[in-house]
Amino acid sequence: MMKYNSKIFARSICAVMVGVMMVGGLTGCGNDDAVDGRGMRLEKQNGDKTEITGIAEKYREKESKQKKKSLQDNGLSGIFNSTSNDVMYAEEACDVATVDGDTAMVTDTSNSMYTEIAYDTREYDSVAENGFVSTSDRPLSTFAADRDTASYSNVRSYIESGCLPPDGAVRIEEMLNYFTYDYRRKPEDGEKFSIYTEYSDCPWNKATKLMMVGINTDEIDFGDKKPSNLVFLIDTSGSMYEDNKLPLVQQSFAMLAENLDENDKVSIVTYAGEDTVVLSGTSGSEQYTINEALSSMTAEGCTNGGDAIITAYELAEKNFIEGGNNRVILATDGDLNVGLTSESDLVDLITEEKKENNIFLSVLGFGTDNLKDNKLEALADNGDGSYAFIDSAYEAKKVLVDEMGGTLNTVAKDVKFQIEVNPANVKGYRQIGYENCALADADFANDAVDGGEIGAGHMVTVLYEIVPAGSDFDVPAAEHKYGQDSNQANTSETASQDVKDKSDSAEDYTGELATVNVRYKEPDGDKSSLVSRVVKTDSYSSEMSVDMSAASAVAAYGMILKNSEYVGSADFDMVMALVGGKVDSSAGSGDIIDMQWQGFADMVRQTQNITD
Repeated sequence: MMKYNSKIFARSICAVMVGVMMVGGLTGCGNDDAVDGRGMRLEKQNGDKTEITGIAEKYREKESKQKKKSLQDNGLSGIFNSTSNDVMYAEEACDVATVDGDTAMVTDTSNSMYTEIAYDTREYDSVAENGFVSTSDRPLSTFAADRDTASYSNVRSYIESGCLPPDGAVRIEEMLNYFTYDYRRKPEDGEKFSIYTEYSDCPWNKATKLMMVGINTDEIDFGDKKPSNLVFLIDTSGSMYEDNKLPLVQQSFAMLAENLDENDKVSIVTYAGEDTVVLSGTSGSEQYTINEALSSMTAEGCTNGGDAIITAYELAEKNFIEGGNNRVILATDGDLNVGLTSESDLVDLITEEKKENNIFLSVLGFGTDNLKDNKLEALADNGDGSYAFIDSAYEAKKVLVDEMGGTLNTVAKDVKFQIEVNPANVKGYRQIGYENCALADADFANDAVDGGEIGAGHMVTVLYEIVPAGSDFDVPAAEHKYGQDSNQANTSETASQDVKDKSDSAEDYTGELATVNVRYKEPDGDKSSLVSRVVKTDSYSSEMSVDMSAASAVAAYGMILKNSEYVGSADFDMVMALVGGKVDSSAGSGDIIDMQWQGFADMVRQTQNITD
């Protein structure tokens, strides 16, 4: 075999292979009928249950038409089997082997050449950081709740490998929400959330204050947990060969399966050169069967991702549990070749399944190379599920065992925040993170617009940098021809149905800093409910709680990594001082939550060593 060290050559070989595979639809190795573990075809389900819409079948039919048309347009209609809707081609063209390190071995059956790929193929979206806004221009801050935690564990994988993450990998809201805080309170009777607020000085900017907003749901009583209908959708393509990919996937799902019982159902779909149904609706009590199915998997072949997602949703529809937790859990490095099914079609499928059938999608990312972080985050967001990055068995246990109640049991869907800041007391503000969660102010009360999913025991933590009224700190503001009062009235009108009537002159808001408004729907509901909490100016304290201090440490660390223009005086020493209360109180503890804060402190020290 000859060895080539050419990026251009590598991409050419891959492009030719992918082009051939795409003719088969999503790299074209899949059959349109799902196959069970014994090789038996599964019947297409339009449903014994009339309430379950055959959405996945609709998208499969659409894809088959796209396949046929594409082949006809390219003069290849002869290789399309109209009976099975399959493309006929040699399976050998899909074979991909991998070796240790960053070398990918791409086999060509005609000349057996391979190439070394020695560059990072991870992909992230670039998002502009939130800046300060004038309260007179924009008193409302509206965004979807985000419970993803992938950014934190992904950043950790960079640091542990001895290098700094790119800016796009650092999403401060996901780093904040990785941790459990002590502000958790049991919601009052009849309430879905407990709302916590705190107002103090900003550690890195003496001219501003810091406001923390946190919500949490009640933890699950596992004696009353809903039954789960879970579809494990597992990427077994050649790119999953490494130890931190497929072997870790197998270990992760085995951990999850150990906590299921006879009330739960498990289906497994794998995809590589073709998508295969390994299990369908197996009882959660059949641990041996599930573990055998998981342990039998090997990584090889192309990535037939789009077909497999359709198959997974077909199984979720077939095994639907009324009133239960119906969810597809995708495990992949994100190298999802969608072929003739476009990403927009996949998003439409996922969105429709969520809205019409209440089938949700959670995403687990694996591997430190080839990670398509941007795709995985988008899929999870549209599926109203969470996106976590699994870099170790420890992280798998955290996400799928310790936090299983929240990961698998949705308490509220389409959760949205709208923080209304009082211009009388606040000159300007800056939300820290949540850039890709922003919503139009008018969409807060629009139930047709999606929010985020919150599970049992979940917490969502938000930080705002506040510029008090009268401050000399410069906040850019627009000039108002007709005066601020007119401008504010028009802007606030969209929220008038969610807060008390602003025209009631008897109300006195002079002592209010902000109002926290949260909208949510029940997991199977279509109409949202509202909860609110007022933050008073006199709630200010010069001493931050241990929780707020730790949260500000995480935010400051994220800003340092991102080279934020708002980092102010923050440095690694400040971060360590801010998290010191958590670290000191958890020293020597074997508690999982305490260990997370110890791990954060270790990561900060490692980062400092890298930059020194």
